Amino acid sequence: MRSLRRAFQALLITLLLSFAASAGAKTTATSSSDYTQTRYPIVLVHGLFGFDQLFGTIDYFYGITDGLRSGGATVYEVELSQLGDDVTRGNQLIAQLENLQAVYGYSKFNLIGHSQGGLDIRYAAAVRPDLVASVSTYGTPHTGSAVADGIATLAPTGSAQRALAVAFATALADLIDTFSGGNNPQNALAALSQLSTSGTAQFNAEFPAGMPTSPCGSGLAVVNGIRYYSSGGTSVLTNVLDPSDALLAAGSLFFSGTANDGLVGQCSSHWGTVLRDNYGWNHLDEVNQLLGLRGVFSSDPVAVYRDQANRLKGLGL
Repeated sequence: MRSLRRAFQALLITLLLSFAASAGAKTTATSSSDYTQTRYPIVLVHGLFGFDQLFGTIDYFYGITDGLRSGGATVYEVELSQLGDDVTRGNQLIAQLENLQAVYGYSKFNLIGHSQGGLDIRYAAAVRPDLVASVSTYGTPHTGSAVADGIATLAPTGSAQRALAVAFATALADLIDTFSGGNNPQNALAALSQLSTSGTAQFNAEFPAGMPTSPCGSGLAVVNGIRYYSSGGTSVLTNVLDPSDALLAAGSLFFSGTANDGLVGQCSSHWGTVLRDNYGWNHLDEVNQLLGLRGVFSSDPVAVYRDQANRLKGLGL
């Protein structure tokens, strides 16, 4: 198994270095207005296999960080374990929020999370509501992912397939962690369990703030003084030049024809106030990846995040 893991790492190093070489200059917004100047800092939280910056130059929220800052927002990117459950990742987030508070004196934060990061910020809001002004999630599997359920079925506990999947996932997570300057523990099995239908059901029972009142509806807009928002996409193959689309197309097969972004179902993305659940985005387009490639006629993710910051600004947050 150790030799297999090393082989995966050699392959993934090559892929990641190619990714970095092709990145080029980041998209940068040039507006100098105060359109995004929120009262509280914005903290961006990545999802599964995510990072803050790769190779010190490539933001996970590609172009979005710059777009928010160009309008006056104070923005921080955090890095959590690439693989882990939401209690582990949520506590890592809280520790970083506490550090920002101690260093800069901030009282609260506007948390924005993509994919699993949306679950992590919900955890932080439940455990430390004094630190959180708002929760905004993008493409978050609030009621689980059919992909996680499918992987668990295809690679059952104790099988060679499960061992192979864990080895590959851990090797990828370790490399991303290394190339983003982190030193985080990884737990592929905990991540798979957390993102399953049963795993999120248990999580939601413990942390229900903002839960929709109907299977595909909205939840309370404000709970314990914290505002909750959600958004998501329902497209998969959005740009022929984007190699990640093929992986998301494979993921979409688990959804039996229902609307999804390749990893998360349309209704699963609902939480709190649903701003929009059918953007022409796939799961990576939701954070303007891969390197800004998306559908020609789709909404600009940078503009969408800027609009959300402006919405929070208008509410005094």
